[in-house]
Amino acid sequence: MASTPNPSHSIQTINASRTNFPSLPMNKPIHKKLHISLNKSSLRVESCSTAKYNDVEEMDKIKRLQNGSDVRGVALQGEKGRSVDLTPPAVEAIAESFGEWVINGLEKEKGVRVSLGKDPRISGNMLSVAVFAGLSRAGCMVFDMGLATTPACFMSTILPPFQYDASIMMTASHLPYTRNGLKFFTKKGGLTSPEVEEICDKAARKYANRLAKVSTRLPITPTMVDFMSAYAKHLREIIKERVNHPSHYDTPLKGFQIIVNAGNGSGGFFTWDVLDKLGADTFGSLHLNPDGMFPNHIPNPEDKTAMALTRAGVLKNKADLGIVFDTDVDRSGVVDSEGNTINGDRLIALMSAIVLKEHPSTTIVTDARTSMALTKFIRNKGGQHCLYRVGYRNVIDKGVNLNKDGIETHLMMETSGHGALKENHFLDDGAYMVVKIIIEMVRMKLEGSEGDIGSLIEDLEEPLESAEVRMIVLSEPRNAKAKAVEAIEAFRTHIEQGSLPGWELDACGDCWVSDGCLVDTNDDPAAIDAFMYRAKVSDEQNGEHGWVHLRQSIHNPNIAVNLQSTIPGGCQSMAKVLIDRFLLPSGMDKILDVSQIDKYARTGNLS
Repeated sequence: MASTPNPSHSIQTINASRTNFPSLPMNKPIHKKLHISLNKSSLRVESCSTAKYNDVEEMDKIKRLQNGSDVRGVALQGEKGRSVDLTPPAVEAIAESFGEWVINGLEKEKGVRVSLGKDPRISGNMLSVAVFAGLSRAGCMVFDMGLATTPACFMSTILPPFQYDASIMMTASHLPYTRNGLKFFTKKGGLTSPEVEEICDKAARKYANRLAKVSTRLPITPTMVDFMSAYAKHLREIIKERVNHPSHYDTPLKGFQIIVNAGNGSGGFFTWDVLDKLGADTFGSLHLNPDGMFPNHIPNPEDKTAMALTRAGVLKNKADLGIVFDTDVDRSGVVDSEGNTINGDRLIALMSAIVLKEHPSTTIVTDARTSMALTKFIRNKGGQHCLYRVGYRNVIDKGVNLNKDGIETHLMMETSGHGALKENHFLDDGAYMVVKIIIEMVRMKLEGSEGDIGSLIEDLEEPLESAEVRMIVLSEPRNAKAKAVEAIEAFRTHIEQGSLPGWELDACGDCWVSDGCLVDTNDDPAAIDAFMYRAKVSDEQNGEHGWVHLRQSIHNPNIAVNLQSTIPGGCQSMAKVLIDRFLLPSGMDKILDVSQIDKYARTGNLS
């Protein structure tokens, strides 16, 4: 269905009007050409100055945008102390380098097809033009999915009839409206940190070598496609097939009330295009309309306001389930019918209980910030628990590698809410995670169970204490990473030398992970993107009673310190040992701001 050319329309104004997901026939993708002003065959991207730059400084600007396996930066003014660094020229250089990387990997010069989706951030339209320009410069055919989710972007590479060669999602997840970023996919899944580093290195050279950053021309225009309808249908079919309702197959959610809180992100589609069409009552749902300013709360299943509002909605409407999505729907959390919030360790436990019913004794990979109680819960259900590096890409890739090595691993989850399943292409998909929970909820009712999904984790013990503090790296941004690594390696050395009595680098053993849940000891160890170590803590009186986890942040120049304890005052006691026996004696206070952890160690106060 082609649109009529109109020279007065820009790509920004066309995309800005698309604030929902249209429902379209599924027998073929619907194509609509974007006709962009200035002339009939080109697109102009206005950007910044033509002044000559210092090459090293300019290259560093691009390299610092790498955020593990993603790219993130400040796209709009408005943050105190932060200047705009995710500019159209930067995005264009990164998109071009990604396009070239895809083309080289596929070893074909023509016909490479790349899709782009975005969340509702107000910088999305401006930066989308830069992505299209970069991909086209690389020689790719480009397809505009409009408002989309991160999991949908990956699925656009494998679901027929779309099956693009690669995809980019423009999002900064739960970060403020001033931020934006890029996530990259091929048919194999999300890119790894080393792959994104390679792309950013190439982009940095392009960016530094382009003295004129004023105008970019596109010989072709992007093709608009409605993929979200196909993705929603895919999710609906999974629910119908697996519930297999004996009396109303096509409406298996009839009689259930489910409240969705989309946080004004991209998750509203799940309400009207999945739940409603399956017969659910979604009255009471919250913040479904996309709004890139996120006026109500941070779209984040870890956000207390988001969970509290959803809990209130569930209780007020006597709903069966509440769902909270993050902005781009690669994470989720839920609220059961009694108003119990289920995120973090509780969500991992719930998914573990569901998966272990289907795959007894499977291994479950999590990041190393999960509780000792979760390990006990998984083992009591018959599963194995592998603690691994923080970072959703690390956790997922560990599961992929364990399966390759013959260790059956069906679930990989991070405490942030990122969760991936082997059955779903190892994709961290918040909507698919909720689909699994909904299917289990309906099955339980059909089986005559009086409990709700919360009953599946009623025997999960809660840690008595937990705390998190940050230590800012006292360094120029370009040296912050090296300084953070220096401090974390010193932490490891102190433990190995016995300078912290009762502290031992943790290891799960069965999954070839040692040295504080960081190092792979098999023949094909994964590259380390950020340094971190977990130490288990014991004493004669209490035995093993807690752990301390230090990790280099890939987002900001700081080190995160997580502590958890099963005894009263345990976290404060461990913080005191850390400051008195490691940070101060080793001179780490010269390269780290230790004031926050010092205050906590002395007073027990985190505020």
